[in-house]
Amino acid sequence: MKSLVGYCVLILAFLLNCTEQTKKRQKGLSSQGTDCTQIKALMPQASSGVYVIQPHGVSTPFKVYCEMRPDGGWTVFQRRSGRAVSFNRKWAAYKKGFGNLTQDHWLGLKKLFSLTKTKKWTMRVDLWDHEEGTAFAEYRHFRLGNEKAAFKLHVGKYQGNAGDAIRGAYSGIDQNGYGFSTIDRDNDGCSPCIFGDIAETKCTNSDGGGWWYSRCGSASLNGDWHPAGDHIGWASGLYWHTWKNPAPYSLKATRMMIKSV
Repeated sequence: MKSLVGYCVLILAFLLNCTEQTKKRQKGLSSQGTDCTQIKALMPQASSGVYVIQPHGVSTPFKVYCEMRPDGGWTVFQRRSGRAVSFNRKWAAYKKGFGNLTQDHWLGLKKLFSLTKTKKWTMRVDLWDHEEGTAFAEYRHFRLGNEKAAFKLHVGKYQGNAGDAIRGAYSGIDQNGYGFSTIDRDNDGCSPCIFGDIAETKCTNSDGGGWWYSRCGSASLNGDWHPAGDHIGWASGLYWHTWKNPAPYSLKATRMMIKSV
């Protein structure tokens, strides 16, 4: 019995030590800039990859994936390319972030808010279909509200060739100005929403994932990923209805990122 107790004490001590070492490593991160745009400006030859940033007003630096393009450094906050990472998660996960920065991931609403509460930002959405087609949408003056405001989405002028799906394929479904919704926190404005003979009380029930739903809307990139041949007709897919319509079309891959102006 004594040996068992001693063994348990050793295991506990080991786990506590691992926790402390992890905290020390996190505190020891050395910031390379306030965001990817600044890093690219300071190091014009910098290549795409994982960097450590520390936005103004943030006490602890954190890692992000920087997409280094000729037009500047972009901070990636969402990437989808398959079903390896589930995006059907609750509020706490979307707030904190999940996935692998070099692969599919969601950076986290808290980190994204810490970036956008200072400076001015442009958001870019890159889309890939299953037929080797690509499209993009850019929005000026991108920012989020704080958690009390449910990380409300704000975007300005649109440009691109994918269409302005955030403001909607038709009137009444503008997602601009709406809070973020997850399966356990509803901010989509449906009480209920009526689609033909279907009454929807929560967009996350049919669309899946977490998103800035407004009466469900024309854009949702965090639903279930569907492979080629099984990507038509799903309400829960990765969709951008101003590019692919009229039947629900689930995209092959997506990327969302921001650049400071």
